Amino acid sequence: MSDPVIYLDHAATAPIDPRVRAAMDESLAAAPGNPSSGHPGGRAARERIEAARAEVAALIGAPAAAIVFTSGATEADNLAILGAARANAARGRHLVSLRTEHRAVLDPLARLAREGFRVTLLTPAADGLIDPAALERALEPGTTLVSVMLVNNEIGVVQDLAAIAAACRRAGALLHVDAAQAAGRVPFEVGALDADLVSLAAHKVHGPVGVGALYVRRAPRPALEPLAYGGGQEGGLRPGTLAAHQIVGMGRAYALARAALHEEPARLAGLRDRLWAALAPLPDVHLNGHPEARAPHILSVSFGGVDGEALRCELPQLAVSSGSACASGHGEPSYVLRALGRDDALAQATLRFSVGRQTTVADVDAAAVGVRRALERLRALAPA
Repeated sequence: MSDPVIYLDHAATAPIDPRVRAAMDESLAAAPGNPSSGHPGGRAARERIEAARAEVAALIGAPAAAIVFTSGATEADNLAILGAARANAARGRHLVSLRTEHRAVLDPLARLAREGFRVTLLTPAADGLIDPAALERALEPGTTLVSVMLVNNEIGVVQDLAAIAAACRRAGALLHVDAAQAAGRVPFEVGALDADLVSLAAHKVHGPVGVGALYVRRAPRPALEPLAYGGGQEGGLRPGTLAAHQIVGMGRAYALARAALHEEPARLAGLRDRLWAALAPLPDVHLNGHPEARAPHILSVSFGGVDGEALRCELPQLAVSSGSACASGHGEPSYVLRALGRDDALAQATLRFSVGRQTTVADVDAAAVGVRRALERLRALAPA
Protein backbone atom coordinates (compact mmCIF):
# COMPACT_ATOMS: atom_id res chain seq x y z
CA MET A 1 0.00 0.00 0.00
CA SER A 2 1.39 3.40 -0.98
CA ASP A 3 1.84 6.18 1.53
CA PRO A 4 -1.02 8.72 1.74
CA VAL A 5 -0.61 11.92 -0.23
CA ILE A 6 0.31 15.01 1.78
CA TYR A 7 -1.88 17.73 0.30
CA LEU A 8 -0.14 21.11 0.35
CA ASP A 9 -1.86 22.67 -2.66
CA HIS A 10 -4.64 24.65 -0.98
CA ALA A 11 -3.85 27.78 -3.02
CA ALA A 12 -4.97 25.84 -6.10
CA THR A 13 -8.07 24.21 -4.61
CA ALA A 14 -8.73 23.84 -0.91
CA PRO A 15 -10.60 20.55 -0.24
CA ILE A 16 -14.29 21.20 0.24
CA ASP A 17 -15.36 21.39 3.88
CA PRO A 18 -17.86 18.62 4.82
CA ARG A 19 -20.13 21.27 6.34
CA VAL A 20 -20.19 23.07 2.99
CA ARG A 21 -21.06 19.84 1.18
CA ALA A 22 -23.88 19.17 3.66
CA ALA A 23 -25.34 22.65 3.07
CA MET A 24 -25.24 22.08 -0.69
CA ASP A 25 -26.92 18.69 -0.40
CA GLU A 26 -29.65 20.16 1.80
CA SER A 27 -30.24 22.94 -0.71
CA LEU A 28 -30.56 20.49 -3.61
CA ALA A 29 -33.09 18.43 -1.65
CA ALA A 30 -35.13 21.22 -0.11
CA ALA A 31 -35.04 23.90 -2.81
CA PRO A 32 -34.75 22.28 -6.26
CA GLY A 33 -36.63 25.02 -8.11
CA ASN A 34 -35.36 27.65 -10.53
CA PRO A 35 -34.65 30.73 -8.37
CA SER A 36 -36.17 32.95 -11.07
CA SER A 37 -39.52 31.13 -10.77
CA GLY A 38 -42.35 32.39 -8.61
CA HIS A 39 -43.53 29.02 -7.27
CA PRO A 40 -42.60 27.83 -3.75
CA GLY A 41 -39.62 25.79 -4.92
CA GLY A 42 -38.23 28.77 -6.81
CA ARG A 43 -38.81 31.13 -3.89
CA ALA A 44 -37.02 28.70 -1.55
CA ALA A 45 -34.01 28.62 -3.86
CA ARG A 46 -34.01 32.42 -4.13
CA GLU A 47 -34.11 32.78 -0.34
CA ARG A 48 -31.05 30.55 0.00
CA ILE A 49 -29.20 32.53 -2.67
CA GLU A 50 -29.88 35.81 -0.90
CA ALA A 51 -28.76 34.35 2.43
CA ALA A 52 -25.54 33.22 0.75
CA ARG A 53 -25.08 36.65 -0.84
CA ALA A 54 -25.23 38.18 2.63
CA GLU A 55 -22.61 35.72 3.94
CA VAL A 56 -20.20 36.44 1.09
CA ALA A 57 -20.68 40.17 1.62
CA ALA A 58 -20.14 39.89 5.38
CA LEU A 59 -16.67 38.36 4.99
CA ILE A 60 -15.43 41.41 3.09
CA GLY A 61 -17.52 44.07 4.84
CA ALA A 62 -19.72 44.80 1.83
CA PRO A 63 -23.45 45.36 1.41
CA ALA A 64 -25.15 42.25 0.08
CA ALA A 65 -26.50 44.15 -2.94
CA ALA A 66 -22.90 44.73 -4.12
CA ILE A 67 -22.26 41.00 -4.71
CA VAL A 68 -22.71 39.58 -8.24
CA PHE A 69 -22.39 35.80 -8.46
CA THR A 70 -20.27 34.29 -11.23
CA SER A 71 -18.79 30.91 -12.15
CA GLY A 72 -15.55 31.76 -10.33
CA ALA A 73 -12.87 34.39 -9.95
CA THR A 74 -11.78 34.01 -13.57
CA GLU A 75 -15.19 35.09 -14.83
CA ALA A 76 -15.29 37.83 -12.18
CA ASP A 77 -11.90 39.12 -13.38
CA ASN A 78 -13.08 39.10 -16.98
CA LEU A 79 -16.32 40.87 -16.15
CA ALA A 80 -14.47 43.52 -14.15
CA ILE A 81 -11.69 44.18 -16.66
CA LEU A 82 -13.46 43.76 -19.99
CA GLY A 83 -16.68 45.24 -18.63
CA ALA A 84 -15.11 48.34 -17.07
CA ALA A 85 -12.68 49.05 -19.92
CA ARG A 86 -15.32 48.84 -22.63
CA ALA A 87 -17.94 50.77 -20.67
CA ASN A 88 -15.49 53.62 -19.98
CA ALA A 89 -13.70 53.65 -23.35
CA ALA A 90 -15.06 57.07 -24.26
CA ARG A 91 -13.33 58.48 -21.17
CA GLY A 92 -9.96 56.87 -21.87
CA ARG A 93 -8.34 53.72 -23.23
CA HIS A 94 -5.29 53.28 -21.00
CA LEU A 95 -5.11 50.37 -18.53
CA VAL A 96 -2.46 49.57 -15.88
CA SER A 97 -1.58 46.29 -14.19
CA LEU A 98 1.40 44.16 -13.09
CA ARG A 99 3.38 41.54 -14.98
CA THR A 100 2.88 39.20 -12.02
CA GLU A 101 -0.92 39.11 -12.15
CA HIS A 102 -2.92 35.93 -12.70
CA ARG A 103 -3.65 34.91 -16.29
CA ALA A 104 -7.31 35.67 -15.60
CA VAL A 105 -6.21 39.32 -15.50
CA LEU A 106 -3.41 39.34 -18.07
CA ASP A 107 -5.35 37.54 -20.80
CA PRO A 108 -8.35 39.92 -20.73
CA LEU A 109 -5.89 42.82 -20.85
CA ALA A 110 -4.25 41.24 -23.90
CA ARG A 111 -7.69 40.95 -25.50
CA LEU A 112 -8.30 44.63 -24.87
CA ALA A 113 -4.91 45.51 -26.38
CA ARG A 114 -6.09 43.82 -29.57
CA GLU A 115 -9.17 46.04 -29.43
CA GLY A 116 -7.02 49.16 -29.41
CA PHE A 117 -6.57 49.81 -25.70
CA ARG A 118 -3.10 50.68 -24.39
CA VAL A 119 -1.95 48.39 -21.59
CA THR A 120 0.94 49.23 -19.27
CA LEU A 121 2.31 46.25 -17.32
CA LEU A 122 4.59 47.24 -14.45
CA THR A 123 7.34 45.01 -13.07
CA PRO A 124 7.43 44.72 -9.26
CA ALA A 125 10.65 44.74 -7.27
CA ALA A 126 12.54 41.48 -6.71
CA ASP A 127 10.47 40.88 -3.56
CA GLY A 128 7.25 40.92 -5.59
CA LEU A 129 5.93 44.23 -4.28
CA ILE A 130 5.08 47.17 -6.49
CA ASP A 131 6.04 50.64 -5.30
CA PRO A 132 2.77 52.61 -5.18
CA ALA A 133 4.69 55.71 -6.27
CA ALA A 134 5.92 53.88 -9.38
CA LEU A 135 2.38 52.81 -10.15
CA GLU A 136 1.11 56.36 -9.71
CA ARG A 137 3.74 57.63 -12.16
CA ALA A 138 2.31 55.24 -14.77
CA LEU A 139 -1.19 56.76 -14.50
CA GLU A 140 -2.32 59.21 -17.17
CA PRO A 141 -5.39 61.41 -17.74
CA GLY A 142 -6.76 58.63 -19.98
CA THR A 143 -6.17 55.80 -17.48
CA THR A 144 -9.58 54.32 -16.70
CA LEU A 145 -8.70 51.08 -14.90
CA VAL A 146 -5.95 49.67 -12.67
CA SER A 147 -5.92 45.97 -11.76
CA VAL A 148 -3.71 44.70 -8.91
CA MET A 149 -4.27 41.51 -6.93
CA LEU A 150 -4.23 41.70 -3.14
CA VAL A 151 -2.40 38.37 -2.60
CA ASN A 152 -0.26 36.96 -5.39
CA ASN A 153 -1.34 33.42 -6.15
CA GLU A 154 2.20 32.10 -6.70
CA ILE A 155 4.39 33.79 -4.11
CA GLY A 156 1.80 35.07 -1.62
CA VAL A 157 2.98 38.68 -1.33
CA VAL A 158 0.39 41.19 -0.11
CA GLN A 159 0.34 44.47 -2.03
CA ASP A 160 -0.20 47.86 -0.40
CA LEU A 161 -3.67 48.33 -1.89
CA ALA A 162 -4.53 51.28 0.34
CA ALA A 163 -1.74 53.35 -1.20
CA ILE A 164 -2.56 52.07 -4.69
CA ALA A 165 -6.23 52.95 -4.22
CA ALA A 166 -5.31 56.47 -3.12
CA ALA A 167 -3.25 56.89 -6.30
CA CYS A 168 -6.18 55.67 -8.39
CA ARG A 169 -8.53 58.13 -6.70
CA ARG A 170 -6.20 61.03 -7.44
CA ALA A 171 -6.03 59.99 -11.10
CA GLY A 172 -9.76 59.27 -11.44
CA ALA A 173 -9.10 55.62 -12.38
CA LEU A 174 -11.15 52.63 -11.29
CA LEU A 175 -9.41 49.97 -9.17
CA HIS A 176 -10.03 46.25 -9.64
CA VAL A 177 -8.60 43.81 -7.09
CA ASP A 178 -8.36 40.06 -7.57
CA ALA A 179 -8.84 38.86 -3.99
CA ALA A 180 -9.31 35.15 -4.72
CA GLN A 181 -6.29 34.21 -2.60
CA ALA A 182 -7.01 36.80 0.08
CA ALA A 183 -10.60 36.14 1.13
CA GLY A 184 -10.68 34.11 4.32
CA ARG A 185 -6.87 34.20 4.61
CA VAL A 186 -6.04 37.89 4.94
CA PRO A 187 -8.63 39.99 6.79
CA PHE A 188 -9.79 42.94 4.70
CA GLU A 189 -12.88 45.06 4.17
CA VAL A 190 -13.75 46.64 0.86
CA GLY A 191 -14.39 49.98 2.52
CA ALA A 192 -10.81 50.18 3.78
CA LEU A 193 -9.51 48.67 0.55
CA ASP A 194 -11.34 51.42 -1.38
CA ALA A 195 -11.62 49.25 -4.49
CA ASP A 196 -14.35 49.59 -7.09
CA LEU A 197 -14.35 45.94 -8.15
CA VAL A 198 -13.18 42.86 -6.22
CA SER A 199 -13.07 39.30 -7.56
CA LEU A 200 -13.72 36.34 -5.27
CA ALA A 201 -13.70 32.53 -5.50
CA ALA A 202 -15.25 29.79 -3.38
CA HIS A 203 -12.82 26.93 -3.93
CA LYS A 204 -9.82 28.74 -2.45
CA VAL A 205 -11.50 28.76 0.96
CA HIS A 206 -12.90 25.20 1.17
CA GLY A 207 -16.01 25.91 -0.91
CA PRO A 208 -17.15 24.30 -4.17
CA VAL A 209 -15.39 24.68 -7.51
CA GLY A 210 -17.41 26.53 -10.15
CA VAL A 211 -18.75 29.53 -8.24
CA GLY A 212 -17.36 32.94 -7.40
CA ALA A 213 -18.44 36.55 -7.16
CA LEU A 214 -17.62 40.09 -8.16
CA TYR A 215 -18.03 42.90 -5.67
CA VAL A 216 -19.23 46.03 -7.47
CA ARG A 217 -19.08 49.27 -5.49
CA ARG A 218 -22.55 50.68 -4.93
CA ALA A 219 -21.71 54.39 -4.76
CA PRO A 220 -20.29 55.67 -6.94
CA ARG A 221 -21.15 52.60 -9.02
CA PRO A 222 -18.65 51.90 -11.82
CA ALA A 223 -20.01 51.52 -15.33
CA LEU A 224 -19.76 47.89 -16.51
CA GLU A 225 -20.69 46.17 -19.74
CA PRO A 226 -21.86 42.58 -19.27
CA LEU A 227 -20.07 39.76 -21.06
CA ALA A 228 -23.32 37.96 -21.92
CA TYR A 229 -26.96 38.89 -22.39
CA GLY A 230 -30.30 37.25 -21.71
CA GLY A 231 -32.43 36.78 -18.62
CA GLY A 232 -31.41 39.84 -16.64
CA GLN A 233 -30.20 37.95 -13.56
CA GLU A 234 -27.66 39.57 -11.20
CA GLY A 235 -28.68 43.06 -12.19
CA GLY A 236 -28.13 42.21 -15.85
CA LEU A 237 -24.39 41.84 -15.29
CA ARG A 238 -24.36 38.04 -15.25
CA PRO A 239 -27.49 36.62 -16.88
CA GLY A 240 -28.49 32.97 -16.71
CA THR A 241 -30.13 30.63 -14.22
CA LEU A 242 -28.22 30.76 -10.95
CA ALA A 243 -26.76 27.50 -9.59
CA ALA A 244 -28.41 27.78 -6.20
CA HIS A 245 -26.65 24.82 -4.54
CA GLN A 246 -23.20 26.09 -5.65
CA ILE A 247 -23.98 29.57 -4.35
CA VAL A 248 -25.25 28.11 -1.07
CA GLY A 249 -21.92 26.29 -0.81
CA MET A 250 -19.99 29.52 -1.32
CA GLY A 251 -22.07 31.28 1.30
CA ARG A 252 -21.45 28.51 3.82
CA ALA A 253 -17.71 28.48 3.05
CA TYR A 254 -17.47 32.23 3.55
CA ALA A 255 -19.46 32.05 6.78
CA LEU A 256 -17.06 29.41 8.13
CA ALA A 257 -14.07 31.46 7.03
CA ARG A 258 -15.45 34.55 8.77
CA ALA A 259 -16.01 32.61 11.99
CA ALA A 260 -12.37 31.47 11.98
CA LEU A 261 -10.81 34.70 10.72
CA HIS A 262 -9.40 35.74 14.09
CA GLU A 263 -7.57 32.43 14.64
CA GLU A 264 -6.99 30.56 11.38
CA PRO A 265 -4.57 33.00 9.67
CA ALA A 266 -2.20 32.81 12.65
CA ARG A 267 -2.36 29.01 12.65
CA LEU A 268 -1.64 28.88 8.91
CA ALA A 269 1.25 31.31 9.29
CA GLY A 270 2.69 29.10 12.01
CA LEU A 271 2.58 26.07 9.72
CA ARG A 272 4.10 28.05 6.83
CA ASP A 273 6.91 29.37 9.03
CA ARG A 274 7.58 25.92 10.48
CA LEU A 275 8.01 24.53 6.96
CA TRP A 276 10.29 27.38 5.90
CA ALA A 277 12.38 26.98 9.10
CA ALA A 278 12.98 23.34 8.12
CA LEU A 279 13.86 24.16 4.49
CA ALA A 280 15.86 27.38 4.91
CA PRO A 281 19.05 25.74 6.31
CA LEU A 282 19.37 23.48 3.25
CA PRO A 283 22.00 24.52 0.69
CA ASP A 284 21.01 26.71 -2.27
CA VAL A 285 17.40 27.28 -1.17
CA HIS A 286 15.67 30.56 -2.00
CA LEU A 287 12.47 32.12 -0.64
CA ASN A 288 10.37 33.82 -3.31
CA GLY A 289 8.62 37.03 -2.37
CA HIS A 290 8.83 39.47 0.50
CA PRO A 291 9.64 37.70 3.79
CA GLU A 292 7.04 39.63 5.80
CA ALA A 293 4.43 41.24 3.53
CA ARG A 294 2.83 37.94 2.56
CA ALA A 295 -0.28 35.87 3.11
CA PRO A 296 -0.19 33.18 5.80
CA HIS A 297 -0.91 30.16 3.61
CA ILE A 298 1.57 30.36 0.70
CA LEU A 299 5.28 29.51 0.66
CA SER A 300 7.18 29.57 -2.65
CA VAL A 301 10.71 28.13 -2.58
CA SER A 302 13.28 27.66 -5.36
CA PHE A 303 15.92 24.94 -5.12
CA GLY A 304 19.23 25.42 -6.87
CA GLY A 305 21.32 22.64 -8.36
CA VAL A 306 18.45 20.30 -9.27
CA ASP A 307 16.20 19.79 -12.25
CA GLY A 308 12.67 20.93 -11.48
CA GLU A 309 10.91 18.01 -13.16
CA ALA A 310 13.21 15.52 -11.46
CA LEU A 311 12.49 17.14 -8.10
CA ARG A 312 8.73 16.81 -8.57
CA CYS A 313 9.12 13.18 -9.67
CA GLU A 314 11.05 12.49 -6.47
CA LEU A 315 8.07 13.70 -4.43
CA PRO A 316 5.13 11.55 -5.63
CA GLN A 317 3.47 11.61 -2.19
CA LEU A 318 3.57 15.40 -1.93
CA ALA A 319 0.78 17.35 -3.65
CA VAL A 320 2.24 20.80 -4.37
CA SER A 321 2.37 23.14 -7.36
CA SER A 322 5.33 24.52 -9.23
CA GLY A 323 3.46 27.82 -9.61
CA SER A 324 -0.03 28.78 -10.69
CA ALA A 325 -2.22 25.71 -11.08
CA CYS A 326 -3.75 27.29 -14.19
CA ALA A 327 -0.34 27.31 -15.90
CA SER A 328 1.15 24.10 -14.50
CA GLY A 329 0.50 22.10 -17.68
CA HIS A 330 2.39 24.48 -19.98
CA GLY A 331 5.89 23.29 -19.02
CA GLU A 332 7.29 26.83 -19.13
CA PRO A 333 9.10 28.50 -16.22
CA SER A 334 6.82 30.70 -14.12
CA TYR A 335 6.42 34.13 -15.71
CA VAL A 336 5.91 35.51 -12.19
CA LEU A 337 9.29 34.27 -10.99
CA ARG A 338 11.02 35.36 -14.18
CA ALA A 339 9.56 38.85 -13.75
CA LEU A 340 11.15 38.93 -10.28
CA GLY A 341 14.56 38.03 -11.68
CA ARG A 342 14.76 34.26 -11.17
CA ASP A 343 16.56 32.51 -14.03
CA ASP A 344 14.82 29.70 -15.90
CA ALA A 345 16.56 26.93 -13.96
CA LEU A 346 15.53 28.29 -10.56
CA ALA A 347 12.04 29.16 -11.77
CA GLN A 348 11.60 25.57 -12.98
CA ALA A 349 12.94 24.13 -9.72
CA THR A 350 10.34 25.90 -7.59
CA LEU A 351 7.67 24.42 -5.34
CA ARG A 352 4.66 26.35 -4.09
CA PHE A 353 3.50 24.93 -0.77
CA SER A 354 0.10 26.12 0.46
CA VAL A 355 -1.58 25.10 3.70
CA GLY A 356 -5.24 25.02 4.66
CA ARG A 357 -7.81 24.04 7.22
CA GLN A 358 -6.93 20.34 7.20
CA THR A 359 -3.14 20.82 7.24
CA THR A 360 -1.35 19.56 10.36
CA VAL A 361 2.09 19.97 11.89
CA ALA A 362 2.77 16.34 10.94
CA ASP A 363 2.00 17.22 7.30
CA VAL A 364 4.52 20.04 7.07
CA ASP A 365 7.17 18.08 8.97
CA ALA A 366 6.77 15.11 6.63
CA ALA A 367 6.91 17.41 3.62
CA ALA A 368 10.14 18.98 4.83
CA VAL A 369 11.72 15.55 5.35
CA GLY A 370 10.61 14.44 1.89
CA VAL A 371 12.05 17.52 0.19
CA ARG A 372 15.34 17.25 2.06
CA ARG A 373 15.76 13.60 1.07
CA ALA A 374 14.84 14.33 -2.54
CA LEU A 375 17.40 17.13 -2.74
CA GLU A 376 20.09 14.91 -1.25
CA ARG A 377 19.40 12.14 -3.78
CA LEU A 378 19.29 14.45 -6.79
CA ARG A 379 22.36 16.44 -5.83
CA ALA A 380 24.30 13.23 -5.21
CA LEU A 381 23.46 12.13 -8.77
CA ALA A 382 24.16 15.49 -10.38
CA PRO A 383 27.45 16.01 -12.24
CA ALA A 384 30.03 18.03 -10.38
